[in-house]
This record gives sequence, C-alpha cells and structure tokens, in this order.
Amino acid sequence: MALIDGVMPNSLKGREPLVQNTLGHLACLMLGTIVVALLVRTEMALGWDFVASAVVSLSIIFGFVVYLLPKYPHRRFGYANIVTAFRASLVSLTGATVLCFESLHTADTVLWILVGVVVFALSLDGIDGYLARRYRQESELGARFDMEVDAFLILILSVAAAMLDKAGAWVLLIGLMRYLFVAAGWAAPFLNGDLPPSLRRKFVCVLQVSTLCLILVPAVTVSVSAYLAAAALAMLVMSFAIDIFYLLRRWMAV
Repeated sequence: MALIDGVMPNSLKGREPLVQNTLGHLACLMLGTIVVALLVRTEMALGWDFVASAVVSLSIIFGFVVYLLPKYPHRRFGYANIVTAFRASLVSLTGATVLCFESLHTADTVLWILVGVVVFALSLDGIDGYLARRYRQESELGARFDMEVDAFLILILSVAAAMLDKAGAWVLLIGLMRYLFVAAGWAAPFLNGDLPPSLRRKFVCVLQVSTLCLILVPAVTVSVSAYLAAAALAMLVMSFAIDIFYLLRRWMAV
C-alpha cells in the first residue's frame, strides 16, 4: 500500500482534507440521487418506498466506503472513486425500481429504460480503473468499491429476471454467488485469502451483467432467456471454482 508522508495510513487522524473531500463528493451524489428518485416517483406514480429504497441502499454502499477510508492511501477521494460512486447511484435507483414497480412485467417502456441505465452503468465500468491508473490513485478501497457495486448490480438484475419469470428461481444464484462465497469464508477461513488480479474474473463479471441485461429486454422470450441465464450461471460457477481451487491449493501449501 502506498505511503503518506512515510507513514502507512491506518486512521483518519490528521487527514481532515481527505474526509471532507470524500464526504463532499458522496453528499453531492446522495443529494442528486434523492432529487432523481423524487422526480421518478412523481413521473411514474411510485410510492415513497421507491425513494426510501434508493436512499437506504446507497447509504449502505457509501457507509462501506467510509468504513474503508482509514486505509485509503491518497489525499483525495479521486476521479476513479467518483465514477464508481456515480455508478452506485445508478445501481441503487435501478434496484429501487425493480423492487418497487409492481407492474414491471407489463411495462415494456420501463424495462427499456432500465436496460438503458444498466448499459450506461456498464459502460462506465472500466473507466474508473483507467482513471485510477492514469492519476496514480489505485487502492484497495477503489478495487473493493468497484467489485461490490458490480456484485450489487448483478444481484438486482438476477432478482429482476426472477420477478419477470425470465428464468426459474435458480437465476437468483447468479446474484447470490458472491455473497455465498463471502459467507462461506466464515466456515472456511482459507476462502478469505487474497486473489491475484484476473482478467478472467472481470470478463465473467461483465458477461453476467450483459447477459442479465439482455434477458430483461422485452423481446427476449422465456425459452431463450432461460438458456442464457443457465450459460451465465455455468460460467460464474466455473470462475468461482477456479478461485476456490487456487485458494485451497495455496492454503495447503502453507
């Protein structure tokens, strides 16, 4: 991890500029999310649960960022993390729509809008990594932040696929896989080991989002969407199996 004035960062003491910069950006994005949620609620005649869902989910994500902030090695929140935080805002609004729009399965226009938002959020994925490298602001916080936003988006899309009956309830395994892996680490500590960077892992993540997004397209029938979901799930299981085998082999070698 990078040094700050020759000291490893492990607290926020004496780092008020970083805290103010981070909270300022997160507060602006939260305010923007609330405004958009209120506008969407008015236009689509949704309940206050829509606004509450978007705000609560984004608050949890931003709270996680603040929790990791003491170990953040840079002096400013950074462009990369701002992009990821903006993606988190889009994901929270998407999740609130999926959970609170009761007639989602009959509203093709809303589905197309959701697909468009997800595609836009997906297009931003990768830009944050480029910005982190470009401005030398790579960090464990940034990588974890990006990963958790991706995982949350996949969970939301898998819930949407199940709610729309585009596949059986088993499609939820796509969204739950990451969280089941983390939970398994409580019983099998070797799963908590560090994994090396992997293009395969990133590719599978993008594949999950792309496939689930395609499944939501109204024109895609159940007969097609079920096969697409099954193929995506198979790829995800294989990717996790590779990582588990790597962690198990390294643990046994110690």
